[in-house]
Amino acid sequence: MHKHYLPFIALLFSVQMLFAQDIPKILPLKDRAVLQDQLLEERFKTLLPSLMRKQGIDMWLIIAREYNEDPIIKTMLPSTWLNARRRTILLIYDKGEKEGLECLAVARYNVGTIFKSAWKPEEEPNQWKRLSALIEERNPKKIAVDVSEQFAHSDGLSHSEHESLVQHLSEKSKEKIVSSEKLAVGWLESRTPREIALYETLDRITHQIIAEAFSEKVIIPGVTTTEDVVWYFRERVAELKLDTWFHPTVDVQRPDPDKTNWPYDRRPTEDVIYPGDLLHCDFGITYLRLNTDVQELAYVLRPEETELPEYLRKALVAGNRLQDIMTGFFKVGMTGNQILALSLRKAEQDGLVAQIYSHPVGYHGHAAGTTIGMWDMQGGVPGNGEYPLNENTAYAIELNAKVKIPEWNNKEVRVMLEEQGLFINGKVHYIDGRQKQILTIPRRKAIQHLGQ
Repeated sequence: MHKHYLPFIALLFSVQMLFAQDIPKILPLKDRAVLQDQLLEERFKTLLPSLMRKQGIDMWLIIAREYNEDPIIKTMLPSTWLNARRRTILLIYDKGEKEGLECLAVARYNVGTIFKSAWKPEEEPNQWKRLSALIEERNPKKIAVDVSEQFAHSDGLSHSEHESLVQHLSEKSKEKIVSSEKLAVGWLESRTPREIALYETLDRITHQIIAEAFSEKVIIPGVTTTEDVVWYFRERVAELKLDTWFHPTVDVQRPDPDKTNWPYDRRPTEDVIYPGDLLHCDFGITYLRLNTDVQELAYVLRPEETELPEYLRKALVAGNRLQDIMTGFFKVGMTGNQILALSLRKAEQDGLVAQIYSHPVGYHGHAAGTTIGMWDMQGGVPGNGEYPLNENTAYAIELNAKVKIPEWNNKEVRVMLEEQGLFINGKVHYIDGRQKQILTIPRRKAIQHLGQ
């Protein structure tokens, strides 16, 4: 072998070593289905009873028609049910601590192993009448249905289905109807111990796909565009037999005075990636019905550079400081608006130019729970921002700190970060860590290996 090929082969080998070992094991579809059903059964046994009793609700109705699914019903269907069928009515009745929950399906057949069929059309052709009879037999104190002015997640009962329900109930039962809002949000936002453990894997997969995308494995400076990287994300997710709940974005910040930061109200334009560019991505996956939402940064080294410039390292420190400020105000019972106001005030006192727009993650990417600001609502979010913080919940700690860079003619760089955090035992725990070093393209490790 010619000696001139040796440096190239050494670089290739080091790059392969960097990326060959990273993605954790992803379960085959059949195994995922088994696990999803186990998780669902655990939630019904260990979580839902306490949530219903906390809200004083002893009956919960979830009603949806095929292809117009209630967001709640999508989280309660067995793994092999990808949609509701015809009209699917789930009735959950709390018979008390001794007997537990009774879970019925007002349908021709069982809905998985949890909901037992309680309707024979041959005996009572009208599905609504059968539901009404089941309610009368149990005589609940409250009947919760999924209607809500504030949370879309708990507003899944369609207008026509609501009308049909009310039309077939007795006057006594009509008076018992209440919104399931707090119960539904509690169901969606609460994570069980097994789900918390699984989130470690989800977040690690997300981080490692980002590490691949923001590397010399994917990016050739002067050739690769931001859209090429976006579609690498999509292809990689498909290759791993995963899903993504939104189309990723990749954008560039650079010293060029004509290149401004892209606004939030539209997608970033396509750019060719060059040395000296600061890259930013927004990317998340769906796996085992759970979602991630992550934003991280990478820098493309110039030919004369062997490591990240010090001014960008300091900029990231400002972003990490803002994360610490915000999560330091997490306390059970605090609302998102309170956390936002306290965080922005403290950030200003510390000399940070901050924007905060954090949200829960879970069964949805933008999930149910308290909202801590939006990019265009830094004074507080009506409704969703007034909801209190609860334990065993997960959040996308999403924000940015604006930092002026003297080396870029005092241009302002936006350090945009988003990481998954679990709020447990009164503290925020970053599920798979957080970005404390900006990724470099190429990686320093590859360069050092080449020089040995």
